Amino acid sequence: MTAAEPTGELFPDAAAPAGVVVVNARCVLRTQDGYRLVIAGGVPLAQYAVGDRMAEAHAMVSLVEQAWAGQNDVARAFGRSARTLRRYEARFDEGGLAALGRANGFPKGQARLPLSRARHLNRLKAQGLSNRQIAARLGVSEKAVRKRLRRLGWKAPRPTEATLPFEESPAEPLPSAVPSVPPELQPAEPRGSADPNLSAFPPSPQGPPPVGPLTTADPNVSALACAQEPLPQSFDADPSDRRVDRLLAYLGRLDDAAPLFRPGSRVPGAGVLLAIPALLASGVLDCARESYGHIGPAFYGLRTTLVSLLVMALLRIKRPEGLKERPPEDLGRILGLDRAPEVKTLRRKLARLAALGQAARFGRALAERRVAARGAALGFLYVDGHVRVYHGQHTIPKTHVARMRLSLPATTDYWVHDAAGEPLFVVTAEANAGLVKMLPPVLAEVRALVGERRVTVVFDRGGWSPQLFAEMLAAGFDVLTYRKGRSRRVPKKHFHEHTAQIDGRPVRYLLADQGVHLLGGRLRLRQVTRLSDNGHQTAIVTSRRDLPTLEVAYHMFERWRQENFFKYLREEYALDALLEYAVEPDDPVRDVPNPEWQAADARLRAARATLAALKADYGVAAWENAEGQRRTMRGFKIAHASLGRQLRDAEQRCQALEKKRASLPRRVPVEQAVGGEVVRLAAERHHLTNLLKMVAYQAESDLLRLVQPHYRRTEDEGRTLLQSALASAADIEVSETELRVFVAPLSSAHRTRALAALCNEINAVTTTFPGTKLVLRFGVAPDQKHLKADKS
Repeated sequence: MTAAEPTGELFPDAAAPAGVVVVNARCVLRTQDGYRLVIAGGVPLAQYAVGDRMAEAHAMVSLVEQAWAGQNDVARAFGRSARTLRRYEARFDEGGLAALGRANGFPKGQARLPLSRARHLNRLKAQGLSNRQIAARLGVSEKAVRKRLRRLGWKAPRPTEATLPFEESPAEPLPSAVPSVPPELQPAEPRGSADPNLSAFPPSPQGPPPVGPLTTADPNVSALACAQEPLPQSFDADPSDRRVDRLLAYLGRLDDAAPLFRPGSRVPGAGVLLAIPALLASGVLDCARESYGHIGPAFYGLRTTLVSLLVMALLRIKRPEGLKERPPEDLGRILGLDRAPEVKTLRRKLARLAALGQAARFGRALAERRVAARGAALGFLYVDGHVRVYHGQHTIPKTHVARMRLSLPATTDYWVHDAAGEPLFVVTAEANAGLVKMLPPVLAEVRALVGERRVTVVFDRGGWSPQLFAEMLAAGFDVLTYRKGRSRRVPKKHFHEHTAQIDGRPVRYLLADQGVHLLGGRLRLRQVTRLSDNGHQTAIVTSRRDLPTLEVAYHMFERWRQENFFKYLREEYALDALLEYAVEPDDPVRDVPNPEWQAADARLRAARATLAALKADYGVAAWENAEGQRRTMRGFKIAHASLGRQLRDAEQRCQALEKKRASLPRRVPVEQAVGGEVVRLAAERHHLTNLLKMVAYQAESDLLRLVQPHYRRTEDEGRTLLQSALASAADIEVSETELRVFVAPLSSAHRTRALAALCNEINAVTTTFPGTKLVLRFGVAPDQKHLKADKS
């Protein structure tokens, strides 16, 4: 019956063809000759043999995670339960594609096939039954049947082609299923040009040639160590449609998508490409490959994930949820993709990187690169802690938040900066350890990075400890810090005016220089005291006797750079943002202050304050006593008997509280103090994002040094200028060898001239976009207003 013939029914039942299972309105399964094809939205999503359970589980997980179908629909179509599908999803999130396969060895709790059933197995196989049907009849696993058949000499027939012989399927095979790449799927040359960012697949071991320094004008900016990475290949001809590459990644044949750029005008946010040379100069991609290797077959691989996170930071997309406010196609054009990763994908990539536990190694590699590039700025290192407040429901250690003047649950990160205020590396303190406790491990890391050169460590009063100073001096470090506690004021006659011009800024201090003895005279240091206009004295203690007095004060007061860094990153990079609220077990025997002792001490202080007030009242009454009325002390006590009783009761209460406090230990194991599970915030993902934010800030600083000679107000507006330039739209042109980016003019003519000078500085060296052979070239797009005026 044809479609034109009447059926006698107004709405006939549209039965699915044989071998076709409908998942929902967008997805179908086609099964024929032992192969299955999963089609989603008209695009082949997966292809596998019917007996391949790992590929089938992966297809089920992909349909759900990519929002093509719901769990119940997918489970029904594949003949599984929703619970089994959820188990597949959990395995995939934990271990990737490999976790969907069976473990080595015979499954526990399943019966083996006895030798007596070998003849019965041969008879069933001769009848044409599948391994799964035989396993169901014999009550064993399919794997046991397959292994026994192999021992009996049965060989599973292997298809000569991996294509599905559907009548409506295309004649050429799918690229992922053939052992060699057919000519039809060789890399295309889009738009009639042999695009060099499409190299051979598999990846070539040769990378882009070495490149020179970022600028010849600034020796502090490191050389562009462009990643010597194998260049990936794309099988897509259209940069706006990457279906084949996504299919290859889904089938495990692609570790990272090759960037494919398409020309366009006024691409939103494309000005951020100005920071790519500085990002590559930090070696972030090389260090990531050394530390993480790869994150498994994926369209958004390690390189793409890191570049996406760095671009997001520079565009002030402060959280993964911020991607919801940006069209993924626009951000994808900047990355050379059809669309950028979305929130769930990016969070999954971060979780997979955090599961590898290599953030500390990654940070150490970045610090080594920075030390090699900026060794001249490492004579003075600034160490300070930054507190990140936690507002979750778990019980974690508290610490004092200075900017809030409160003690709150939080984690503390300790940052190390160089003399110019640039971050070098960061470590997370365990259980909010103080600066005195964290300085030794931090300095051990510093010594491993900088070698045996002389280093002066600058920190605030939180690290005051004469015993620690002695240890630091013995380890070869010099000390520069504020003096803590009470000290004798220096007479005004000892202060003298010191003036100088440092870093282009006039500096003037009233200073007094003298010696100071600590630890009972065993530790002799130098004290430089500054006298402010309001008469306040600030004492600075150092072991550097060779420095001029003015330089001692200048380097100490330069700590404001580090404080400004924390403020800038909190506002611009969301340094305090929590990407996850997960916790991990902590050391239960770690000793902490005893809460009971602290409570008893608080009650004792309150009781002593009450006693002191009563004594004061009693003394005032004695002073005002009229001797004409009460000549003896006995008469005075009788007259003030009530006040005397209050005094005696207060003294007895103080004595009782002192005894109770003395019976309590000052420190106890944390499990006793918490009274439950001892946990701490998971630090790996937070540490990784801190490092990426640090790299983005360093790249911004490198660009700031390039633009400084061309912009007078760099000290006040330099970073604002760069932020505007990076967020600007730009025209993109793609040639055979170059990726040309023309940034839109800025708000004023002098800013546009500074931007043009910055482009010239970056163009002075050869920089290739990561993952391609395209050389980046920058310029300023012509002003459309002037063009319209010229045409008129």
